[in-house]
Amino acid sequence: MEGSPDSSIEHQPESADVAVPITIKEKILMSMKLYVGNLSFSTTNSDLNDLFAQSGKVESARIVTDRDSGLSRGFGFVEMADRTDGETAISQLNGREVNGRALKVNEAKPQEPRSGGGDRGGRGRYNSRY
Repeated sequence: MEGSPDSSIEHQPESADVAVPITIKEKILMSMKLYVGNLSFSTTNSDLNDLFAQSGKVESARIVTDRDSGLSRGFGFVEMADRTDGETAISQLNGREVNGRALKVNEAKPQEPRSGGGDRGGRGRYNSRY
């Protein structure tokens, strides 16, 4: 029918032609976050990224630093684009010596929720005995 709203559409793209946005949940399920321990204190974020890029696509790489001094704490996290790349990185890099240190690489555990209070239990000097 000429003049109907659908008549101006000549081609409906096939599903393979359409870029479907990925939800955050799907991205989390596809990607894999790795813990990397026993890093040399001289290792940088860029070094970490370059090392893991040999095993697949790196989404992010971050060395954990001390909040006061800014110095490396000797471990970090790498997020690989998918589980296959993450598993490849674990098999290739766990135990591998880098800058004189054998790396410890495994899947990161989910971060534990932190309590908002300052009371950490025990008998500190600010806690009443009774």
